[in-house]
Amino acid sequence: MKAHPVTIVWFRHDLRLDDNPALLAAAARGVIVPLFIFAPAEESPWEPGAASRWWLHHSLEKLAAALEKSGTPLLLRHGPSLDALQKIAQQCDATHVVWNRRYEPAVIKRDTLIKQTLLASGLICESFNGGLLFEPTQVATKEGKPYQVFTPFWRTLLKCDEPAEPFPKPKTLSAPAALAAAHKKNPTLDALGLLPNPDWAGRMRSIWRPGEVGAAARLAAFVQKPLFAYGNERDRPDREGTSSLSPHLHFGELSPRRIWHAVREQVGGKPAAQITGDAEVYLRELGWREFANHLLYHFPHTAAAPLRADYARFPWVNDPVGLRAWQRGRMGFPIVDAGMRQLWSLGWMHNRVRMIVASFLVKDLRVSWLEGARWFWDTLVDADLAANTLGWQWAAGCGADAAPYFRIFNPTSQGKKFDPHGEYVRQWVPELTKLSAADIHAPAESLPQTLAAAGIELGQDYPEPIVDHAVARQRALESLKCVSNGKRS
Repeated sequence: MKAHPVTIVWFRHDLRLDDNPALLAAAARGVIVPLFIFAPAEESPWEPGAASRWWLHHSLEKLAAALEKSGTPLLLRHGPSLDALQKIAQQCDATHVVWNRRYEPAVIKRDTLIKQTLLASGLICESFNGGLLFEPTQVATKEGKPYQVFTPFWRTLLKCDEPAEPFPKPKTLSAPAALAAAHKKNPTLDALGLLPNPDWAGRMRSIWRPGEVGAAARLAAFVQKPLFAYGNERDRPDREGTSSLSPHLHFGELSPRRIWHAVREQVGGKPAAQITGDAEVYLRELGWREFANHLLYHFPHTAAAPLRADYARFPWVNDPVGLRAWQRGRMGFPIVDAGMRQLWSLGWMHNRVRMIVASFLVKDLRVSWLEGARWFWDTLVDADLAANTLGWQWAAGCGADAAPYFRIFNPTSQGKKFDPHGEYVRQWVPELTKLSAADIHAPAESLPQTLAAAGIELGQDYPEPIVDHAVARQRALESLKCVSNGKRS
């Protein structure tokens, strides 16, 4: 072994210095070579969408600045990942390569091959858990099998020891002399081609602050006040009741352990199993994220196929016109349209509304959940394969912990319940602004004079409902018989 260890720290979905086990281990050993490799084709069934690429650009920008301030530059490279790692190892005379694990099927396959190849070449490789509270194999049934229902999964998780306290960021970082030469060959961040052209991201810039500092600030603000009303407020898209931490978690600008312990600190440091009320409801959301990764790890086929094999028989409808109207928020159901327009504008959608729009696509239109998953993947700043898969299969009724298929959300009643004053709809569907709270969620049911007074002509200013929800619901239930009877319609 060389006298002075040089460790490549391969950054992936862990774009932070705080609570980064791979970085901390490397820094403790000696000098480090921070490296990010852009190789999206290796990592998931689909290329990353424009919104998440926009976020990645700014997150990498912030990470590079933080590393530079700490004493070392960030190397940027294009894939293939193995080639990039081998070249950097040779240029910098590296002895070790470390990274924090990811759990997407394609990434596991790639990382396994890379580790085998690098070990065979004499490099020492180590990986760490930097993205989950527990490894997917740590929470299991008494028989050692994976869970497929959330509630028992959550109960078992709470019986585990508390997740370890988060690590502070390394006090100092040192780079090898050879890193300067390697850094001269860096492509610019702009050369990665992550930013949209033309630039349509103005609204996203106005509300999001990608990077570790922005993530820490958002967490601090959330646990000070919104946390203590989370149980009720989280379902209100007209209010700021959620943490909005999902993109920061996805890109690893913030660790789940940091969030877990920040919540515990706000309730006096109680063990998670003893926490009740709003804080417990929020911790369950972290548990749901763990559950999503647990499922994708144990059932990797679910990224493209239903967990419940019988749902392969479901007679999905090929409806490009309906799908396009759904994507653009032109369905004639205000809460659905508001959600889809929020998504298009901000790269994010309120979680309650995500459930409503997903139910509408797969049950009112009977368009495959995979079409919805692909659209969310392309438009969300927090597009995450595990969460996206679990959420869409839950909505479709074909996955783990799925609601019974007869639970078909009525978009009008959902709008009235969770946006009772119509403020969310008015924000994103401005053509309905002048309607009262009593009319705004069902303009097609309003009196002609009411619509006229609000300056609305259905079919011109705002679309007629694309379906009759009662009829669509019955058709969905009829289609379900193809699953239970083993027949196709």
